[in-house]
Amino acid sequence: MFDSVRSRIILIFGLLLLCGWALLPKEGPEGERISPLNLGLDLQGGMHLGVEIDDPDGTLTGDQRTDAIDRTLTTIRNRIDEFGVREPTIQKVGNERIIVELAGIDDPDRAKAIVERTAFLEFKMLTEGEAFRGFIRALPRLDRAVVEAVGPEGLEPAEPITPEVDLSDILEGAVPDTAPPTEEGTEAGEVEGEATAAEEGVVAEDTTPSDVGQELSPLSRLLLEGRSEGELLVAEQDVPTVERYLALEAVQSAIPRAYALHWGSEVAGLGGASYRPLYVLESEPILTGEFLADAGPATRDPTFNRPIVPFETTRRGARIFERGTAPNVGKNMGIVLDGRVQSYAVLRSTLSRRAQIELAPGAPFQEAQDLALVLRAGALPQPIRIVEERTVGPSLGADSIRQGTIAFMVGIITVIVLMISYYRVAGGMAVAAMAVYVVLVLGGLAGLGATLTLPGIAGLILSVGMAVDANVLIFERVREEVEADKTPRTAVDAGFGNALSAIVDANLTTLITGIILFQFGTGPVRGFAVTLCIGIVASFFSAIFVTRTFFMIYLDRRSPSAPVSI
Repeated sequence: MFDSVRSRIILIFGLLLLCGWALLPKEGPEGERISPLNLGLDLQGGMHLGVEIDDPDGTLTGDQRTDAIDRTLTTIRNRIDEFGVREPTIQKVGNERIIVELAGIDDPDRAKAIVERTAFLEFKMLTEGEAFRGFIRALPRLDRAVVEAVGPEGLEPAEPITPEVDLSDILEGAVPDTAPPTEEGTEAGEVEGEATAAEEGVVAEDTTPSDVGQELSPLSRLLLEGRSEGELLVAEQDVPTVERYLALEAVQSAIPRAYALHWGSEVAGLGGASYRPLYVLESEPILTGEFLADAGPATRDPTFNRPIVPFETTRRGARIFERGTAPNVGKNMGIVLDGRVQSYAVLRSTLSRRAQIELAPGAPFQEAQDLALVLRAGALPQPIRIVEERTVGPSLGADSIRQGTIAFMVGIITVIVLMISYYRVAGGMAVAAMAVYVVLVLGGLAGLGATLTLPGIAGLILSVGMAVDANVLIFERVREEVEADKTPRTAVDAGFGNALSAIVDANLTTLITGIILFQFGTGPVRGFAVTLCIGIVASFFSAIFVTRTFFMIYLDRRSPSAPVSI
């Protein structure tokens, strides 16, 4: 089929036009011009993350860990696809680690937060009325648990509480004088007395060690009355202390089973100071994120201008949601994401298939977009931890491109000079074939959507040397045939035919090596393998087909007896 020069020229020009089209800049979604070549992390900057499953207690078996890694890989890939990073690298390394490479991102912190966010969603009712007062009555028990766990010497020094926002009103109304005895047989008045002591946070000078647990109130003195029932406030500077107390195993055991404590995601301003809300919720959720079917794009509430995220539950989730919200109409329901209350609102009616999540007033719209993103992509099966983090700046990437370009040009120019000076006209044909090779390689990278990395440039330069090596083998065989007194046309045919087996062996073995590197390598190794494989195929085509076509054109325009310039 390609015995004629015309058919060969048509094929070569057809491939060049196809590659030229692939190399044309594309128009992005916002009208910007996008480079046809995808540059890797080391060339355009970005971030590299190494992620592992967080299992400090070693509770996961080998099969469970493998399953968690596979599910985490799928979830992270879905999140990154929603995030819109162009050509990310997300792959598993062994059975323990996932590598995430995001090239060209402008906000590494945001991308990192999206990757590691657990996105466990719960809908819980805030405690109100007697239920909330029941928790307040349990505060002295939590205070004693703190004292017993850390000792009096381990407590934070007491500071005065702002009277306008303390717990006195709640404590006074929590246990009326006529309240019945408690389950332990303690009179309600005695419990009220403990609460009042807890409120004051004062220890008499003659207190004996045995009385310390009764008199100190290290936790309750830091809890202030909130804006509604079910909400307490903690001064921002006291948040670490309260977190430390609540993390104690003794305190966790002392919290009644019906209650769950969750911090709020926003900071409340009150009287010129900042407070962190601490919500007292029912421990059993009405619905969890496992029954979430989809989350729509973030929008804004036209009335209050709050960012909102609409969502839709599964059919089973709709039935559960309806049963859980029907008896709670008129009460506050909190939306808990990853253990923090994003917002809470009064249930105006029974919820079923469709509802929405309202973020706190003043929350950035981007936060709502990220929440919708992670909810659509799904929750992580297990918490993860980032064990490796590396950031490459755009300036470093630009330096890499410049140095790689210089290296490539020096290599090309050196090859051109040596080939023309040693092989003369035949060397010029090899240089022309090498120009075709460069267009084919770049067009192949753009057309296949491959990512060009700094090691990939090294692979490109290496394949240039292999393309020249194939031409050297052919030219030397042609010289041997000419020295054997064969005609120029016969010598050229014999030279290409006899060198073919050696060229095929060299290129095939290198191609197999490149495929193995691509299959089992990661990051830069795969970038090297991609350009090497594409370069080998292009160099083989240019040396055997393109150079041979140039020789055919050259010989057709000369006398059969005229010597070959080689």
